[in-house]
Amino acid sequence: MAKTFTIFLTTSPYSSENTLTAARISENAIRKGHIVNLIASGDGLYCFLKGQKAKGIPHAGDLFAGLIDKGLKVFL
Repeated sequence: MAKTFTIFLTTSPYSSENTLTAARISENAIRKGHIVNLIASGDGLYCFLKGQKAKGIPHAGDLFAGLIDKGLKVFL
């Protein structure tokens, strides 16, 4: 039976590992057949800007774009 997970992301994409953690939790839950909603508010909105240049860590926009293709529902 599929469960619904809702993640609330409020931190900027590159100030901590919160963005990467949210993406990994989302990816694993989707892979197991669950429904995942992600609500981005405050600085969490910056995770969805195009054209950011992060060095040494995954690009937040690319991570979430791939997850959206797999079924992640995002609310800004």
